[in-house]
Amino acid sequence: APDELSPSQSFGSNQLALPLRSTQPAEKRQANRDFKLHIIPLGGLGEVGKNMMLLEYNDDIIVIDGGLAFPEDGMYGIDLVIPDYSYLIENKEKVRAFLLTHGHEDHIGAMPYVLRDVPAPVYGSTLTLGMLKGKLNEHKLEADLRQVSAREEISVGPFKVEFIRLTHSIPDTMGLAVHTPVGTILIISDFKMDMSPIDGKLMDFGRISALGEKGVLLMMSDSTNVEKEGFSASERTVGYHLERYFFEA
Repeated sequence: APDELSPSQSFGSNQLALPLRSTQPAEKRQANRDFKLHIIPLGGLGEVGKNMMLLEYNDDIIVIDGGLAFPEDGMYGIDLVIPDYSYLIENKEKVRAFLLTHGHEDHIGAMPYVLRDVPAPVYGSTLTLGMLKGKLNEHKLEADLRQVSAREEISVGPFKVEFIRLTHSIPDTMGLAVHTPVGTILIISDFKMDMSPIDGKLMDFGRISALGEKGVLLMMSDSTNVEKEGFSASERTVGYHLERYFFEA
């Protein structure tokens, strides 16, 4: 019956969604219908910088990234701009975890300020947490940092979060597949499809394809220059050019 399908499996525009029957008891399926999944952007939507996204289900909140933006013309005396996270402060007892995708300032720059007001475990890759730890030391702040690897899964409240390797202009970038009671949310963060990354770690196309075949309720993605024609060169080419400039200097 249609009501036995999860939204991610019955999502009409996904031709690859598999019509699997739910294994949940009827009463649990009914309980899930009583709650809604709220997706709340506190920054980064329709702008460059201040990336911070909340996923809220019942009494549980997870936060994706916590970045800053640099001041625009006219913002005299302003060094940096951070998201308005007053909603997090008001609901800090519901915040279960912060999940970081990569170490760029527009994704982790606001974390020292947020963690001072809303302490919660922070999950991220080795490099991302290393960069964050440097910021926390500057602010003389301690935090519960938990290192994760690509294809690792964690459970946070009603969410099961899977980390997926991406390629980007900074190493150790990861996307997230957040499996919620109402479907799967796929977060691809900043990325470039670099087929010759410097560290040899390719974007995990296989896992992303498998998630797509199973059924995704919503995909959210960042790509600053997506509206520009053409393609970006591999990060590997940067080293060649730097080497040439050094020898010519």
